Amino acid sequence: MRAREAGEVFGPRMTLFADMLSVGLATAVVCLPVVTAPAALSTACAVLRGAVEGQPATAGRYFAVLRRRLRASDLVAGAIALAGGLLFLADLALAGAGLPGAPLFAVVAAGIGAAALVVGLRSCARPESLTDWPAAVRTAARDAVRDIGGSALVLLAVSTAALCAWMLVPLAFLAPGPLALALTAVHVRLTVTSQS
Repeated sequence: MRAREAGEVFGPRMTLFADMLSVGLATAVVCLPVVTAPAALSTACAVLRGAVEGQPATAGRYFAVLRRRLRASDLVAGAIALAGGLLFLADLALAGAGLPGAPLFAVVAAGIGAAALVVGLRSCARPESLTDWPAAVRTAARDAVRDIGGSALVLLAVSTAALCAWMLVPLAFLAPGPLALALTAVHVRLTVTSQS
């Protein structure tokens, strides 16, 4: 990152923070149809990853990248994610209905749901998600197993975003930016660690 210029009020890190928030707002808008959420988050991660290479991390670049990459497989990935989320909620509702073995079933369902969430989010941070979702999911599953610390960081980022949105609902529109930044940071961390 460049040094602060003489007379500049905010340094480059504050600029990246502001850019991340603008990309997050753009991501939140694109996520509104729900089935576009994986493509929106994947695009946000790609734009923020490009900031490391000196490319601008702006909402304009976000929409340009999204326009170039949006395809039918992105909508299929979104439909699969939505179906998985609905199935998870249905399982938890069944566990809450007082069926025999419900506490154990709830714990197992929560574990499977957390693992699926980690793999899904880590696949959004993979560069392959821009062109090939199955390859991104396979690689993210391997990453989730071999990098337990990174997977824990992903769960922590999701928990923080959910807590902020629960505490103050308008923050839900800002949550995708920091979440995408966290996913990108976990991916870059793993890349740097595996190269050294």
